[in-house]
Amino acid sequence: MWFIQRCFQCLSAVRNRRVKLLLNSPVVRCCSTVQGEVRVRFAPSPTGFLHLGGLRTALYNYIFAKKYGGSFILRLEDTDQSRLVPGAAESIEDMLEWAGVPPDESPRRGGPVGPYFQSQRLDLYSQTARQLVESGHAYYCFCSSQRLELLKKDALRAGQTPRYDNRCRHLGAQQVQEKLAQGVPHVIRFRLEAGVEPFEDMIFGWNHHEVAQVEGDPVVMKADGFPTYHLANIVDDHYMRISHVLRGSEWLISTSKHLLMYRALGWKPPTFGHLPLLMNKDGSKLSKRQGDVFIESFQRDGVLPEALLDITTNCGSGFSTNRIGRRIDELISEFSPSKITTHSALLDLEKLPEFSRIHLQHRIEDEERCRLLIKDLQGQIQQAYTAEIQDKEVLHEDYIRRVLHLRKGHISSLKELLSPTYSYLWVRPSLSSQQVAALTAEAHHIVSSVLRLIAEQGEELRVDKLSKDLKSLAKQTKASKYSDVMKLLRLALSGLQQGPSVAEMMVSLGSAEISRRLQRLLVLSETA
Repeated sequence: MWFIQRCFQCLSAVRNRRVKLLLNSPVVRCCSTVQGEVRVRFAPSPTGFLHLGGLRTALYNYIFAKKYGGSFILRLEDTDQSRLVPGAAESIEDMLEWAGVPPDESPRRGGPVGPYFQSQRLDLYSQTARQLVESGHAYYCFCSSQRLELLKKDALRAGQTPRYDNRCRHLGAQQVQEKLAQGVPHVIRFRLEAGVEPFEDMIFGWNHHEVAQVEGDPVVMKADGFPTYHLANIVDDHYMRISHVLRGSEWLISTSKHLLMYRALGWKPPTFGHLPLLMNKDGSKLSKRQGDVFIESFQRDGVLPEALLDITTNCGSGFSTNRIGRRIDELISEFSPSKITTHSALLDLEKLPEFSRIHLQHRIEDEERCRLLIKDLQGQIQQAYTAEIQDKEVLHEDYIRRVLHLRKGHISSLKELLSPTYSYLWVRPSLSSQQVAALTAEAHHIVSSVLRLIAEQGEELRVDKLSKDLKSLAKQTKASKYSDVMKLLRLALSGLQQGPSVAEMMVSLGSAEISRRLQRLLVLSETA
């Protein structure tokens, strides 16, 4: 289908009388497939921390690389020095590793085409900018910030989009040399020319933007010696041998500009694929100002990384199925670039607990990963209930494993098990004098009967058998309803009025602990 779709796009171009341009274009990839060495990159700016939109872009790049046996590179675009956030660079790589999409090459891991911080590659950008100036594809611009601001205000006042008027591209060589000799502050601008060739985007198909008609010549080297994104990203992609650029669709309109630069430098451009935007479920923009979209906040809340990966791909496209519960290896095997649509991906974070519940169940059912959960939960229990734990048995691996297997499919994170609803698992409940004094003679009989039942069954407690036996016991106690019997036992075991079934509570606690708690209730009632 993808092959046929691309062929129809080519025919459409013929009908639009662009066939000559298409056939002569060095960037045409009609009916192409993924061939050769695959190298993709995720290139965030450490002016902030990693958020869901960034993770999604990184994830698609990672999946693409692994699908085609390639490499996934993390490059940090830190040329905007005034907006850098301390710790953001390290955090971005931390969060990628936590999420299960670790880069093959990065500032931390190194690699053959480093350094991977743009601020450490300034000589390369300066050299390329000079090359563009010497070839006549770029020029020095000496316009002051005041003049540029006036241009902007005049355009806005006239209801037009602000753009540079290309004034300095007409300066003579002598004028330029005089200003440079005088030390006049300057930037370097790239000459935008008409005649942009169409390019085939992997996702959006054929595109063509005559940028010279709507934009002024863009700055490629700032006065402080740092490059702008437009220059730095193509220089790095070239020297890092990037084969495919998968980035957000907001950069689609800039691609023609970048292709002009590739042509001016005589470089072969990568294949471009622009990912549709990730939006809120109501269609509004997913803003970094929303505190809950940062990956660190999900990590702190105990969200499983695989649940995040699953929900961000589930709401979009590019996969042969759209089911909940896919792990990274399944995402890779089911991925196909031809299945990515141009529609925005609508993210419904209210569904995240459902994704987390399913993925937590997968972890619990995997013995090796379950051991890691047990270790994690042991630490959380000790931290939450340090002074209250009466029996260290609750920290035992077998006890916690039993709890996890009984609660799988019911909880979305380990943190839920530390909530008051589950405190009875780790700390013996305290009963008020009023609760104890209210116990009747019949209640004593019920508790004593349950103690005998537990003694008979020993340590081999099962939820189904216990449920059946408790119902039989309630029938024998004609003066009490089954619900009243369960309410009494629930209170004695947990101090709560609701929660898991009484039978499950019992299996979780084990015979010895059930006996301790029920015996304690009888003793308290006798002394009340």
